Amino acid sequence: MSVDLIGFLGVVMLAYVVPGPDFLVVVRSAAEHPSKGRAAALGAQAGLCVHMVAAAVGLSVVAARSPAVYDAIKLLGAAYLVHLGIRAVLAARRAARDRSGATGTDGPAVPEAPEEEQSPGARWRSGFTQGLLTNVLNPKAALFFLSILPQFVHGDGSPTRQIFFLGTLDIVIGVVYWFVLVLVAARLRALLARPTIRHRWELTTGWLFIAIGIGVAAA
Repeated sequence: MSVDLIGFLGVVMLAYVVPGPDFLVVVRSAAEHPSKGRAAALGAQAGLCVHMVAAAVGLSVVAARSPAVYDAIKLLGAAYLVHLGIRAVLAARRAARDRSGATGTDGPAVPEAPEEEQSPGARWRSGFTQGLLTNVLNPKAALFFLSILPQFVHGDGSPTRQIFFLGTLDIVIGVVYWFVLVLVAARLRALLARPTIRHRWELTTGWLFIAIGIGVAAA
């Protein structure tokens, strides 16, 4: 199979390093709990599997050539990111109110971390779903497989096989990258045990989700 691996690997690594919606979802999930971060990473890569299959069978061509379909996917993705952001901001404000209201003779109450309130299964499903939906509803991910990936496919072989090969390589690289990122981001949990820092983290990531969502919708 004749493909331009060196050029493809360079583009893939650059795409992963540049922060985007997937990056924010994985980091935020990992900061809550490492298992949730890994689930979000696997969800994001599962979303890439959807885009890869769509590109291989030509569904992405239909979406790219139909402005209505593209805009619908874009707006759904933007709405979901804004939804995640609003949830984070409201959770931060609610926790701040509870903390101030619970201050008494025993001192400030430290709220229990959200990940401790969930069972391992629920935590995993939550992370995976967020990663999957964030990626599937990101039209830029679909266009990557449609417009960028075929540039590294040569005409002396089956285009479908080469797309699956390059797409699978992209997904495997992403799993390794995300899992390393999860290990790094999980160290934030010690800092987030402090209520004030956790409040700022929730607000910051929440507003970032909202800003990215608005940016996607306006692009």
